[in-house]
Amino acid sequence: MVLKAAHTVIWATVEAAVLYLLWSGVTRRTDRRAVVAAAVVAVESATFLANGARCPLTLLAESLGSEHGSVTDVYLPRWFAHNLPAIHVPVLVAIVWLHARNLRRVPHTQGAVASSRTAVMSATVSSSPAATATTRS
Repeated sequence: MVLKAAHTVIWATVEAAVLYLLWSGVTRRTDRRAVVAAAVVAVESATFLANGARCPLTLLAESLGSEHGSVTDVYLPRWFAHNLPAIHVPVLVAIVWLHARNLRRVPHTQGAVASSRTAVMSATVSSSPAATATTRS
């Protein structure tokens, strides 16, 4: 029961990171939190793949007496828990695409800051005495 609860907490943390990455990708917010979320998902994915596409807690579950060693029963419907890897692949591809797109462009918040800086600099230059003298002549 404790192992199942721990696995559920780990799963919920990874899923929260995946959801944040989707949201931040769609809203063009590739920020520090997205980097942290990506690290969480990357570590989980690497751990899963390094263990032969099996949850690393499986061996622990078997050593504690589980008949099948599976800890995918994280209080989810069995078919959903069993298919989580297949469900996540297209989601992870979408996340990578969204954030790659975001990184190729000026981030949303930085673009607004850059625009306001340009506007302030333009106003400053146009109101300077040298600019006023140039426009009058």
